[in-house]
Amino acid sequence: MTASTPKSGAEDAALTPEQALQQAVRQEHAAAEKAAAQQKPAAPRARKPSSKIGRSRAREFIVQALYQHLVGQNDAAAIDQFTRELTGFHKGDSAHFDAVFHGCVEQGKELDQLIEPLLDRGWKEISPIEHACMWIGVYEFKFCPDVPWRVVLNECIELAKSFGGTDGHKYVNGVLHALAPRLRATEVEHDRSRKA
Repeated sequence: MTASTPKSGAEDAALTPEQALQQAVRQEHAAAEKAAAQQKPAAPRARKPSSKIGRSRAREFIVQALYQHLVGQNDAAAIDQFTRELTGFHKGDSAHFDAVFHGCVEQGKELDQLIEPLLDRGWKEISPIEHACMWIGVYEFKFCPDVPWRVVLNECIELAKSFGGTDGHKYVNGVLHALAPRLRATEVEHDRSRKA
């Protein structure tokens, strides 16, 4: 970020959290554009194929947006707008982002009711990243039948590994693995019968 002109405490106090986020994004974009303009053009290189598919990339933005919702209690529309302005958002599946992020925010209490009986501690002891990963998993189990249950499970574990604490992914795995047979009974049973 670039250094901005100092503001008085009264001006800073007048900004809402959403306005502060928007201001930070604008400053970051301006700094990036200035840095790009000052760089010499690089020799053309062959493009590397992206290792992440659209939904996987969208889930990375979903977990970040849910983190903002869970920690900052910010308005979902403001979080949505802020997230869409982040670098790389356009490479993700925006329809999947919309469905899962807004679905998790709207259905948060119901998702928590499904998760809570499987917890061995209170919500205050659960990392917001783990909480967000579990919300994503439970939401996709319930409302995204086109995504295989094992894909949902693996994606949520990877999110917890990437964004969460050291062993948070193990906790997410345990909870989601216990919920899968309940929320995707036919699919899980079919997978188990094929292995037998």
